[in-house]
Amino acid sequence: MTNAVVEEFIASDGYRLQGRVWHPENQQARVTLVMLHGIQSHSGWYEASCQQLCEYGASICFFDRRGSGLNTPNRGHAAHWRRLVQDVVQLLSLLRFQREQSDHPAPIVLQGMSWGAKLATVVAAERPDLTDGLALLYPGIKARVKATVVQQMQLSLAERLGIRDKRVPIPLSDPALFTADPDWQKWIQEDPLALHEVSVSFLLANRELDRRVDHAVEQIDCPVFCQLAGQDQIIDNRATEVCFSRFRFDRKTLISYPEARHTLEFEPDREQMTADYINWLNEFVSSAKIC
Repeated sequence: MTNAVVEEFIASDGYRLQGRVWHPENQQARVTLVMLHGIQSHSGWYEASCQQLCEYGASICFFDRRGSGLNTPNRGHAAHWRRLVQDVVQLLSLLRFQREQSDHPAPIVLQGMSWGAKLATVVAAERPDLTDGLALLYPGIKARVKATVVQQMQLSLAERLGIRDKRVPIPLSDPALFTADPDWQKWIQEDPLALHEVSVSFLLANRELDRRVDHAVEQIDCPVFCQLAGQDQIIDNRATEVCFSRFRFDRKTLISYPEARHTLEFEPDREQMTADYINWLNEFVSSAKIC
């Protein structure tokens, strides 16, 4: 079994991003996965599936979002939506450069889970030169849990008044939203690295990403894979399916699991769900053209 190594990646503004990295043992990487987690979670939530993917032959770069997970400075804060995009672009650019120097280049897939899928979609649209494929797992591109009209008005007022550092609770305090399994619910509840508050500035960045997603899906020009949880209480699956149909690239795959709740990582059939993803990766890798 391949265990993760905690590594550091220094962003262009000097922020030291911490994350988990997996490298396949005794084989060349078949694909490089750059993963983006949800608003509350972090890379530690997904170790089981990452190990399975690594055993398949995936090299995985899973750096926690600034202010989340292993990253303790400025918890829950992002100065601007561009800052979040730039962190991902910088990492992808580095991996792309390393691939160009490699004797065994592997395609790069940008993978977003939950909220991270929103960021991944915008990044893939803005910098199509940096990714060869896009994977969206229970993607937060169309959410059921979202700000009310009053909360949106309060956010706009805070923006006009220059209130950006005030912390606001994330409306996902019930672990049952993520999983029906009592043991995993307890694990989530007691997770010391989970994020429970974000800054007004982060919410403004999130709102701008929401505005850009609809246009972004029509710009994606690479293979897309998507997994949905049928009993998801966080994601609007019907709206997500409509949005998914608007991805312009014709090679796109969507799999729905009718009995699953939001975080597929905590489902009893997780290994099969990851195997479904690996089957897609196999087809993707065999047809990928490395430039």
